[in-house]
Amino acid sequence: MCDDDAGIGRRTLFVTGTAAALTLSGVSFAAGAGRQQTKTVRGTLPPGSPDFVYVPVDIPAGVRELKVAYTYDRPSVPAGTAGNALDIGIFDERGTDLGGQGFRGWSGGARTEFFLRADEATPGYLPGPVRRGTWHIALGPYTVAPQGLTYEITITLTYGEPGDGPNVVYPPERARGRGRDWYRGDCHLHSWHSDGRRTPAEIGALARAAGLDFVNSSEHNTHSGHAHWADVAGEDLLVMLGEEITTRNGHVVALGTDPGAFVDWRYRARDNRYGRFARQVRKAGGLVVPAHPHSNCIGCNWKFGFGEADAIEVWNGPWTPDDEMALADWDSMLVASARAEGREAGRDWIPAMGSSDAHRDPDVVGHPQTVVLADDLTREAVQEGIRAGRSYVAESRNVSLSFTASGGRARHAGIGQRLKVDRETPVTVRLEVSGAPRCVVRFVTDQGALHTSAPLPVSGAGVVEWRTTPSYAAYVRAELRHETALGPLPGAMAAFTNPIFLGRA
Repeated sequence: MCDDDAGIGRRTLFVTGTAAALTLSGVSFAAGAGRQQTKTVRGTLPPGSPDFVYVPVDIPAGVRELKVAYTYDRPSVPAGTAGNALDIGIFDERGTDLGGQGFRGWSGGARTEFFLRADEATPGYLPGPVRRGTWHIALGPYTVAPQGLTYEITITLTYGEPGDGPNVVYPPERARGRGRDWYRGDCHLHSWHSDGRRTPAEIGALARAAGLDFVNSSEHNTHSGHAHWADVAGEDLLVMLGEEITTRNGHVVALGTDPGAFVDWRYRARDNRYGRFARQVRKAGGLVVPAHPHSNCIGCNWKFGFGEADAIEVWNGPWTPDDEMALADWDSMLVASARAEGREAGRDWIPAMGSSDAHRDPDVVGHPQTVVLADDLTREAVQEGIRAGRSYVAESRNVSLSFTASGGRARHAGIGQRLKVDRETPVTVRLEVSGAPRCVVRFVTDQGALHTSAPLPVSGAGVVEWRTTPSYAAYVRAELRHETALGPLPGAMAAFTNPIFLGRA
């Protein structure tokens, strides 16, 4: 074993077109030095370190497997002060350029070691040959204590024939649907390919138990799981592929991208790079969905704006004040777009959706779930329904809604559509509910909640109607709330819809 000091004093600082990054002194291995070689490097990162620190590793020819293990100190810190947290990943000899081809895996802070070889790799990492050249271990000092962050990295090379790569099979882009119908899905899930604790097979079983028709793979900053969902998919379950792009200024779900598509995450809002990668998501066939925009974890709060969003994840996991804030912000955006002259619904507003963000027990897959009106159970049809806002969000399979508006010459409109009638035409809004015992219905417009029903019966089924005009309400959306003991405050959400717009725009 050979020890090297990769401390902060031996460094090269460079700017990649994103935030400043730090490259430390490299680690070299002698070619043909035996069956196995191990080296250990140590260093200390001070508070205020760049978002990413790279440790170059010169890999000689003939390496069969690369293994990396790391540790770092966790000193005591004062209350309210962030301690040490260090993420890790790796880039191969093709380099660390933003959006380049060198990415080979990322586990964040979920693992203390990983390996790569031609036929297999640790979940979160991509199998493939360990080719000769300069690789880079990527460190992400998520937070650094006032005392600094001292780390130790152990690199082991095993020599031998590389072997054959895996036979990669991706899930199909369609399942057996019911034609044009309402389909239930959960588009934000984590397996052991990032920081989840469940296998794809376990998630698939839970998705079926939750009554889901589709799911979306969304691991943090890696697409390694794409090749491990084919056996989970079936005629009864559509599996779409994606990524949770986890930046330091917010997270965004890439929903339904092409198999093997990777989207970089190494930028902040101030770097003016997000738009490039949002467009890359769409080029790869996916939707751009900012996730939990008001989450209070470090780096989770959304800072990029919503100009590139195809939908917004308004409801994430169990209903909390964060979701209430996201709902209020989203409703404000509806108000701003509702009276935009000359524009049609579906073009000037951003639909809402909800997902579980389930990682491990006791997280519930399918709580909540997005229920989408799609032409069939295919990736393209589900995405089109989400993009058009033909959807509602429900806490479980038990809750079903039918929401319509009608008025003037037998005109009708459903969720995500526009009822094109004159400003003073009487309009009847109707919500049919099942599976929501003792819940209260609220009709919310650009003026706020204008109608609140009495609690539904214990059977959970009921019909609530309300009459208005386009001049009084530019749009109407429905909320289904649980009872509350806090007087005027609304209860936890059981379901909500995207809006129906009223008037001729």
